[in-house]
Amino acid sequence: MENNDFLTVEQVAKILQVHWQTILNYIKNGKLKAVKLGKGYRIPKKSLDQFIKKNQTP
Repeated sequence: MENNDFLTVEQVAKILQVHWQTILNYIKNGKLKAVKLGKGYRIPKKSLDQFIKKNQTP
């Protein structure tokens, strides 16, 4: 996978229009899959797409 296939917590927060700590809570609660890199996380774009589809309101 390329670096472009991953997003930072801050990028995902901006996309979902929530606080970055909310994204960390989603990761810690297993709602959003992420990869731990050093002290931070990277979220695969596929995981974000799945999260959005799963949490869409009809």
